[in-house]
Amino acid sequence: MARPPSSQPTDAELEILKVLWEHGPSGLGPIHAAIQEQRPVALTTIATTLKTMLLKGLVAREDGPRGYVWSAAASRDKTATGLLGKVVQHVFDGSARRLVAHLIEEGALDDRDREEIRALLEDRPVDAKKSKGGRR
Repeated sequence: MARPPSSQPTDAELEILKVLWEHGPSGLGPIHAAIQEQRPVALTTIATTLKTMLLKGLVAREDGPRGYVWSAAASRDKTATGLLGKVVQHVFDGSARRLVAHLIEEGALDDRDREEIRALLEDRPVDAKKSKGGRR
């Protein structure tokens, strides 16, 4: 029995979502052209991927003057939350602390990143429910 499709975007789907987030609703041609600037890809591949994304609820489409106009149905924030949550759960055993420690240990955070993270932590109050019984 086939497994149901994941609600999380694949790398190719995420590439299309990025185009739609940056440029807004677009036809197939402009989406293809934007991705073609990064790597060679067939127009039919983009069309097939968009159809799959429509079934997954990642994009919406409307009739336009020259074919369908595609728009992102999934927000950047919701998508980031889902993807990051999956990474934290599966790679770091549900521990955001382990994720941050990994980024620090790998040298992925420069001084500016660290300052911005400190500012975010200082500005955001700690949720008592999460800090007492939450994940570590």
